[in-house]
Amino acid sequence: MQATPTSHQETSASMGQLFSYPFRIFFLSMTVLALLAIPLWVMQLTGMTQLPLALPGLFWHQHEMLFGFLSAAIAGFLLTAVCVWTGTERTHGLRLLLLWGVWLAGRLLLATGEGLPGWLVQGINLAFLPLVMLDAGWRIWHARQKRQFMILMVLGLLWLMQVGFVLRLDPLYAKGALIMAMALISIIGGRITPAFSTGWLRQRGLESDRIRMVPALDLANLAALVLLLASFLAGPDIATAALALLAAALMLVRLYNWKGWLVRREPLLWILHLSILWVPVSLLLLAGSLLAGWPTSAWSHAAGTGAVGGLILGVIARVSLGHTGRPLILPKGMVLAFVAIHLAAAVRVVTTFDLLPWHAGVLVSGLLWATAYAVFLARYTGILASPRADGKPG
Repeated sequence: MQATPTSHQETSASMGQLFSYPFRIFFLSMTVLALLAIPLWVMQLTGMTQLPLALPGLFWHQHEMLFGFLSAAIAGFLLTAVCVWTGTERTHGLRLLLLWGVWLAGRLLLATGEGLPGWLVQGINLAFLPLVMLDAGWRIWHARQKRQFMILMVLGLLWLMQVGFVLRLDPLYAKGALIMAMALISIIGGRITPAFSTGWLRQRGLESDRIRMVPALDLANLAALVLLLASFLAGPDIATAALALLAAALMLVRLYNWKGWLVRREPLLWILHLSILWVPVSLLLLAGSLLAGWPTSAWSHAAGTGAVGGLILGVIARVSLGHTGRPLILPKGMVLAFVAIHLAAAVRVVTTFDLLPWHAGVLVSGLLWATAYAVFLARYTGILASPRADGKPG
């Protein structure tokens, strides 16, 4: 059984509807960016095209995936979720349009702004995350939800990595941002994955009580990742590797407690477990790069493509259904998308170890990534641009 919109919903899809809730416009926009940025980067990398970029090619690629793609996903999810958490009115209409305009301007300036003043390009790009944090922060503050402040703390550290990156053009800050992306996965993925899995099992009368959430373990994992960032930026390699191994071990224990194999029949759930599994894999590869000389790009692509790219795809597939009043029935073709994103990560990591020819590995990985997000775009554009199926606002 597939989720299909009614004819009324199809005909009432509109641009205006995209600005009725943050997840709509940001999920659609980040998907378009995912489809354009990776193929364009592959073409740039292989000499097939040259763009008038405002940053050198590699830095443009790193920035767009970390602070373009990821930031849009954060805005779409966080500004949607925080309204539910705090019971406040959603950001929509002109206010949402202006916020999205800042994000879009950043993308256009970086892609076509060769020769433009650096202060203009950097200023626009550095403005977006603080605006998102401000919108979410005042809601959290007024609702006195102290539990949510750790998300704002990690977002603040992510933004500081962006500041360092655009001002110094140092890949160190891009990798620091990846560590903070994994910290966000630790927090948000660590909340929704076991909770959704427990609910699914309970509805079917299965072994929901086998899933365990241990708050002390969650905090320890987050603390290890924050300390890892500090050590990565300034500490000795041996300390950084030790913290990476500690954070990996803690995440593996958490994943074991969540019993992902119990929900293997539900793609909307196994995609979350599998994506988070890339976090400890990435951390082990990071430790290997420091202790054994493994390629540094192995851990960064495992984190960026597998953990970040995979979890984002899984989350937006679910949120886009649930928050538009539709049943949680995955549209046709999305299992292929889920498989493709993880194959993209595996191929890209294997390529860094020279187990595949470099050009072929990069091209295949890029095509798999594009396939995953192209399927989402094809199946979810109508959903994101149409009114809620249950007639509620948003």
